[in-house]
Amino acid sequence: MGVTGPIRVVVAKPGLDGHDRGAKVIARALRDAGMEVIYTGLHQTPEQIVDTAIQEDADAIGLSILSGAHNTLFAKVIALLKEREAEDIKVFGGGIIPEADIPPLKEQGVAAIFTPGATTASIVDWVNTHVRQGAEA
Repeated sequence: MGVTGPIRVVVAKPGLDGHDRGAKVIARALRDAGMEVIYTGLHQTPEQIVDTAIQEDADAIGLSILSGAHNTLFAKVIALLKEREAEDIKVFGGGIIPEADIPPLKEQGVAAIFTPGATTASIVDWVNTHVRQGAEA
């Protein structure tokens, strides 16, 4: 099942990571592409992120993680979405994530990981394709 109206995306900076320029660039690119974007700001807990996504009726959550805590933070967000029966919200993310960590994250339910060098256009295209149409990554 796909999205019929504007795609709603929560962009979040979980944990102690205080570098948010990339998240703001992606949030703006998604907004400029016609999506409704809710930027949560810095230092969000997984619980806060999931609560926001559910309250805002989000179609996707984009996490920006540069702290090295990606395995823990993605897993917690995915687990909370399952616990809250909100597994239809797609989770994607980017940051400094080693290639070796990407397959296990996808096995846990992360729909896509964008590594350094990914263009904003490729991220916008992925969200448009995979969130709007409900397609798998």
